[in-house]
Parts: sequence; structure tokens; C-alpha cells
Amino acid sequence: MKVKLKDAAKVIRSKNSGPYELTFDIIFRTKELFEAAVDSKVFTRELIAGLYSVDEADVADIVEFIPAKAIKATIRRKVVSGGPGDRDVYGAQQHAPLFDIEFEAKGENL
Repeated sequence: MKVKLKDAAKVIRSKNSGPYELTFDIIFRTKELFEAAVDSKVFTRELIAGLYSVDEADVADIVEFIPAKAIKATIRRKVVSGGPGDRDVYGAQQHAPLFDIEFEAKGENL
């Protein structure tokens, strides 16, 4: 069955990773959901670039952190934190585009 990220994760957040980058943390509710998300291969540079209207080259990294059941993606900011035109100096309000990502999940522990 298809699962939306907002239902599979217990934490979805964004924050600065220094003044030039934003990082997105996704911490899953269960090991099974984390593994299903990883196995789906949906979390790609292409997806993140599309959601945030940046070039794929501006997606600095996508990391799976197994002990925390988490996926982390980092992009280069379009505007330096605190610079002219910055509307979110802490980068804390940028995670909403991730909510409706869908992936296939199986099992009874969902």
C-alpha cells in the first residue's frame, strides 16, 4: 500500500546546516517504515531538487542513518541565512513540501 511520508514519520523538520545550506530530517515511526522508504528508492536528488526548485547539483547529500531510522537530505540555500531576501533565517519552515511524498510499504507493523 502507498504511505504518505507525513503518516510514516514521527519527525519531519528542516533547519540550517550553516548559513549556506538547509537540511531536512525525516525520522520514521518504525524500522519497517524506514526500511520501506529506503527500499522504495524514492528519496533521490531529482525528487528533492524538484520539490525545492533547485538544480540537482544543489542537493548536497541524501543520507540514510540506520540507528535513528532516519533519512537526511541537504540542499544549498538560494539565499544566505539572514541575507537580503531571506524569509526564514533559521530554515525551520521549509519541510512542508516533503509531507506528501509517497512510497510503497508492506507489512503489519505500519
